[in-house]
Amino acid sequence: MTRRILVLAHTGRHDAMAAAQEACTQLHQSGLVPVMRGEELKDIQDEYGVLTAPTETLGVDVGLDQVELGMVLGGDGTILRAAELVRGSEVPLLGVNLGHVGFLAESERADLTETVRRVVDRDYTVEERMTIDVQVWRGDVLAAQTWALNEAAVEKASRERMIEVVMEVDGRPLSSFGCDGVVMATPTGSTAYAFSSGGPVVWPEVEALLMAPISAHALFAKPLVIAPTSVLAVEILTRTDAAGVLWCDGRRTVDLPPGARVEVRRAATPVRLARTQLTPFSERLVKKFSLPTQGWRGPTSHAGGTGQ
Repeated sequence: MTRRILVLAHTGRHDAMAAAQEACTQLHQSGLVPVMRGEELKDIQDEYGVLTAPTETLGVDVGLDQVELGMVLGGDGTILRAAELVRGSEVPLLGVNLGHVGFLAESERADLTETVRRVVDRDYTVEERMTIDVQVWRGDVLAAQTWALNEAAVEKASRERMIEVVMEVDGRPLSSFGCDGVVMATPTGSTAYAFSSGGPVVWPEVEALLMAPISAHALFAKPLVIAPTSVLAVEILTRTDAAGVLWCDGRRTVDLPPGARVEVRRAATPVRLARTQLTPFSERLVKKFSLPTQGWRGPTSHAGGTGQ
């Protein structure tokens, strides 16, 4: 049976093109069939010419339903773009970080050969990450519907004017205030925009939704951790004419005039991420953020039981 691996890369960057060419070559040499999107494959062929590994084109030679796994070469932004492509399919994504923090990535550029080997040997596990459905309402009209893996962020549209909002959970208002915005995030997104907004870090295995105000002018505007069954909402108040904008994963935008309402709920369709290392999340935090752990002695063992 032919095994096909989708290779996704930001080919506007030379290091990403080099990594994609290397990955395709190693996959081909191992008996697997590399697959790329047409425009990205053209960039690789223009760069490497006759040295380009034999590669199929997604949507021309093969469909997503014939792909085993997607290797994503780039930073978190490239992985989020890949998630748009594969969401709704059974294709898991395996990220190789070419960026900075790269929290969604599973391995680093220096480990590319080892990562390809693990893909060839099927030496990986797959976990599902919660996503959110996002609806924008203008009165009784559903103006837009989209989704996010990390977060839906309601932000001020104008740099010089904050927006007036009210936060709501399960149809009940919590607080209204002026602010730069509000982030509604998944556990996966807790280490992204919500993190920089002062929100808590939530382990990926925890099923929860988050709300984190951005630069709020209020006494009570704390980040909240909310049940995954709840419905979150942010309304742009009409007491000023300041408009907002909705950003989903930093990629998809919707304009929010005064009076607009954004509702967020857990989505039925997750994104599947492949893991080659069963590293505890706490260890990933330490590594990605270079956290100091000097002086740690670790748990102690007690002969004859745990003791008191």
